[in-house]
Amino acid sequence: MKDIVETTTAIDYSGNIHIFNLEENKFEYRKSIFTSERYIILESTLKLKKGKKNEIEAKMNEYMTLRKEKQPYDKPSAGSTFKRGKDFITAKLIDECGLKGKQIGGAKVSEKHAGFIINEGNATSNDILELIEYVKKEVYKETKKNIELEIEIVGEK
Repeated sequence: MKDIVETTTAIDYSGNIHIFNLEENKFEYRKSIFTSERYIILESTLKLKKGKKNEIEAKMNEYMTLRKEKQPYDKPSAGSTFKRGKDFITAKLIDECGLKGKQIGGAKVSEKHAGFIINEGNATSNDILELIEYVKKEVYKETKKNIELEIEIVGEK
């Protein structure tokens, strides 16, 4: 994103609106000002490069096909739930611990990609949070690896 974002408009938890330029976004790998401080992004202005429509569409279709093959696009989720570790692939650890398909209420570890918690249709936030904690504890118990969330939990349980 650091290559295409010009400005970002965000709101802080007091309701104040802020506009950040590229440098103020402080983009790094999986980090930005929005991961270290309490803002909610409202919009971003992007500067895109011109290209040939058919080449752009082909590349977009290629990426989407790869994602659909590897990720559970057929069920609602918040996207990738767990971060990749520094020296391990979290989804692989979850799979090796036999947790693919583990379900609490309506929340389930995707059988397609273990790094995703999916909603089977009636998941509550408590179902999702309980399943996340269960997965984290089981992976630690089996591997002694602490797995971290990709998503951010906002609010109270």
